[in-house]
Amino acid sequence: MQLSVKPEISYLEKLLAESCKKVSPTVPSEYPLNPKMATWLEEVRDRAATWVRELSIPTKQDEEWRFNNLSLMMKLNFQASAPVNLDVLNIAHLILPEAINSRLVFVNGVFAPKLSSLTDIENEVFVGNLGQLPTEYQERIGNYLAKQPGTQEVFTSLNTAGLTDAAVVWLPKNAVVEKPIHLLFIATQTEVPILTQRRCLVVAECNSSATIVEHCVTAQIICPEAPTSQPYLTNTVTEIWVEENAEINHTRIQRDAGAAFHIGKTAIAQAKNSRYTGNAINLGGRLFRHNLQVTQMGEGTETNLYGLAFIGNEQEADTHSNIILNHPNGVSEQIYKCIVDDKAHSIFNGKVYVSQTAQLTNAAQLNRNLLLSSGGRVDTKPQLEIIADNVQCSHGATVSQLEDDEVFYLQSRGINKEASRNLLIDAFAAEILNKMPLPSLQKILKQCVACKV
Repeated sequence: MQLSVKPEISYLEKLLAESCKKVSPTVPSEYPLNPKMATWLEEVRDRAATWVRELSIPTKQDEEWRFNNLSLMMKLNFQASAPVNLDVLNIAHLILPEAINSRLVFVNGVFAPKLSSLTDIENEVFVGNLGQLPTEYQERIGNYLAKQPGTQEVFTSLNTAGLTDAAVVWLPKNAVVEKPIHLLFIATQTEVPILTQRRCLVVAECNSSATIVEHCVTAQIICPEAPTSQPYLTNTVTEIWVEENAEINHTRIQRDAGAAFHIGKTAIAQAKNSRYTGNAINLGGRLFRHNLQVTQMGEGTETNLYGLAFIGNEQEADTHSNIILNHPNGVSEQIYKCIVDDKAHSIFNGKVYVSQTAQLTNAAQLNRNLLLSSGGRVDTKPQLEIIADNVQCSHGATVSQLEDDEVFYLQSRGINKEASRNLLIDAFAAEILNKMPLPSLQKILKQCVACKV
């Protein structure tokens, strides 16, 4: 029997309300919001809840979701997560050595000050949650939070409607952060499916720069991608504002449990002469979807987007990107790779829009897929929409298997067949993994790829 769509929306709205009550207050009492900001936040949530009531959970009849199968997710009776107590020993394997004292931790969407360590963060730079936000920033946050294009998309609206706290990184003018900032979002597994909503806001003012690692993972010490894990749903939204001549190197790692569902949105706004590099690594989850949107707000921007997914069993990995170029002299490069094994399903839909005013744009987009089994499936759709006439733009997609000639060549050099295949797979992934900004990340992720191989 097929369930109707609208009752599911009502159910999710009810679940959000219950979730907010059960985990409230997520903002610690020692960091209260000022009355003005609290009132504003309530207005933002009410506005999003109004949008939700007008929207529907996507189905295969929706063009942007026609390859996704949300039926398994919708059948689960998700519950609100209860408070969880972890200590530093529980997360020791997740701490990056380069960011030991520049780490902000959330557990099931709730700020965990005892697990966080920010002593290496300079005084003028703010890294914390909403309740810790200095008054000067509280008065300006309304210009940034929930202001990115695409806020009315259904899962983004659901996230905003349940917003009670957020991870915030605020770089003032001319601030250069030498230490990487590690935003660690941990999901715990219970006997019943739970819903976790996470929010992240990054504001990089003029001439500032930082390296940010957004890490979504479970608290399990064993391989989190094990398909026998308990299901849960993570709905996450990250908004990044890169103002004039600012630079952000952003790495997003998704290693949710193998039975988990992950819906993510990353929205980036780039002002004049700004630079943004985004690295997206997706290894876990039963179903994973990442909606990536970049909006050019000024001329001379530089945007580099790199992504890698390695999926097996019956995993479904979907990346939808939308790059909107409205100003001249912009440079954009996107390379997304996916390794597909068993009966997994990879989806890529990349759009690059170049308006009439975006003359002298240089944009390139490439999606490469490696099929390791006959049961795997790839749906790829790179798109260019160009209105300007003085541009250099290219796009392409490939779907291939390991070449027998290459495997034979390695075997002729004394390497056995299995090791030859593994070497070629490692080389395919290395182009993206070598772009990771931290050596420890490179090592961990290469070990993960080797383990999956």
